[in-house]
Amino acid sequence: MPDGQALLALEDGTTFRGHSFGATGTATGEVVFNTAMTGYVEVLSDPSYRGQMVAMTYPLIGNYGVTPDDFESRGLWLSAFLVKEVARRASNWRSRTSLPDLLRERSVLGISGLDTRCLVRHIREAGAMKAAASTEILGERELVTLARESPGLVGRDLVREVACTEGYAWTEPLADRAAAPPRYDVVVMDYGLKRNILRLLVTAGCRVRVMPAYATAEEVLALEPDGVMLSNGPGDPAALESIVEEVRKMLGRVPLFGICLGHQILGQAMGGRTSKLKFGHHGANHPVMRLGEGEASQHGHASVVMPPGDLAGGHVEITSQNHGFVVDLDSLPDGAVEVTHVNLNDRTVEGLRCRDVPAFSVQYHPEAAPGPHDSRYLFEMFTRFMKAQKS
Repeated sequence: MPDGQALLALEDGTTFRGHSFGATGTATGEVVFNTAMTGYVEVLSDPSYRGQMVAMTYPLIGNYGVTPDDFESRGLWLSAFLVKEVARRASNWRSRTSLPDLLRERSVLGISGLDTRCLVRHIREAGAMKAAASTEILGERELVTLARESPGLVGRDLVREVACTEGYAWTEPLADRAAAPPRYDVVVMDYGLKRNILRLLVTAGCRVRVMPAYATAEEVLALEPDGVMLSNGPGDPAALESIVEEVRKMLGRVPLFGICLGHQILGQAMGGRTSKLKFGHHGANHPVMRLGEGEASQHGHASVVMPPGDLAGGHVEITSQNHGFVVDLDSLPDGAVEVTHVNLNDRTVEGLRCRDVPAFSVQYHPEAAPGPHDSRYLFEMFTRFMKAQKS
């Protein structure tokens, strides 16, 4: 049977009524949608969703329960979880608890019975926007006002709310693959990282040390790493000036590999700017073109904005994505930065490589969890960068 009533209100005045299936209370955040059919536990535990409410486009969520091994961090970070239908009973031998019980235990609002198709179509047309969700405030006008007065994401440093405060070592590889003998010492900057990044680094033969987001370049380089990974994370990358400055100090000193927010930070460190997308990219099925040597483009090169036929010959990866901001192509310095990957849905920048120092990044999530494994080669590519630097 459904729990109590719940209301979702968007800042433009649109409202949706449903039923509570998680914690009770009131929350605010930017509402976005995720197109993955599985992986809801990984979505819930992804720190990149701090400050957001996530609507799942797949209509039935919770049917395989919750397994602690699938957590991508130490907690749940999103403001609310929005679904069409929630499964109250889990069918999975690995499951240890149900989705409703998890949300109640971790104090996260869950709303089911929503017309998620209508909600997603609205966001696709109007864009991601501030929202409020409540089991307490059921008056539409009051909740819309709360949504409008909420802070949103622009200009917010949410990294401070999710990153570790002390460094630590990580030794766990992927569960289904044997780790290569450790050959490289890697520092991972924790801006809100996912654990599968660490597992893939260990599997690729790295000794991994995680450092807090605001560790200085001097502190990082004092560890004498062979490479530095810049992790994913939440919030507005333009609000991270001090982090960008520390990464800029590392450029040319040690190989760098950035993922998602790490990509945006590296893009700024190389002279670029970031901006907010209309509704962002969230899901496990986004097509990205990896440009070949003859197609790899730099600032001002027309191949980045040409129609699909002009990218023929490149390699397409189906990728997992979770970001609402993007590195602006026109802001990248002439000649110094090469665009290596392009989103085939909207032509936004999905990958960068610095021409004169060993540094590269991707906007999507090669570690997946959830999502396809098309992009795992990037971790091996990182080890090749480190091997070349050491030789």
